[in-house]
Amino acid sequence: MKQHYLVIDVNLCFDCNNCFISCKDEYVDNDWSPYTEPQPRHGHRWMNIERNERGLYPRIDVSYRPTPCMHCEDAPCQKANPEAIVRREDGIVLIDAEKARDKKSLVDSCPYGAIYWNEEYGVAQKCTMCAHLIDSGDAPGMPRCAHSCPTEAIKHYCIEPEEMEQKIKDEKLDVVMPDLNTKPHVFYKNYYLFDKAFVGGGFIKNGDCVKGVAARLVGNGVDETQVTNYFGDFKFDHLDPGEYSLYADDKLVQKVTVPQIGVTDTVAINNNSLNLGNISIDSL
Repeated sequence: MKQHYLVIDVNLCFDCNNCFISCKDEYVDNDWSPYTEPQPRHGHRWMNIERNERGLYPRIDVSYRPTPCMHCEDAPCQKANPEAIVRREDGIVLIDAEKARDKKSLVDSCPYGAIYWNEEYGVAQKCTMCAHLIDSGDAPGMPRCAHSCPTEAIKHYCIEPEEMEQKIKDEKLDVVMPDLNTKPHVFYKNYYLFDKAFVGGGFIKNGDCVKGVAARLVGNGVDETQVTNYFGDFKFDHLDPGEYSLYADDKLVQKVTVPQIGVTDTVAINNNSLNLGNISIDSL
């Protein structure tokens, strides 16, 4: 049977918050029971945009990750309260408001932090993947977040699981916290911007930037060569923690250690990515 999925491209999100605002527009003061009761105006972020900063000035990059409910096949929240959590045949996970009434512990059952407590109604709430819109057959026929995204960073698919498996391979999609093995239906493209590190720097000679130097990084399963740009800069990305050697025109410049990458939070400054600064190659 066809399943509903979201694919989110971290590289295309620029934190416009259209997804967050459209979610508020759809659910604040609107009662879509039995799918969900009205969302509070403040405090809930059913589409939570998390930010990650890598590196050190001036060689940094910033990326954003829209984070909804993951609509897991093996949902921890459902294990915590199987009567209150419903996983539909099409893959959408919903909270049964009546059966979840006064069960605040559901909030802590989600390892992704995607469940919120509505004090007014005494119920746990989360992203429904706009199931009421999908079921209605009316426009837009997809989650509001995907419909409102100007860069198409968020895309909605209703396809067979086999098709999704092929898409995961072809587009090299990842999931948040894969070690949990919850089999989420929300996938990420270019997720290296959140869970990998980079090593950047620049070569100088006689005090000036050097264009055209073959910068090579070797180690930890990596052997990559780049040619420095007009500013003498290089940047090696998609790196795991480990030991590396940096070369300039095949001559060893220095050893590099990429430290263990920490767990990102709503705003994370990830200093595990390294800015090596300007490196003199006068002696090479």
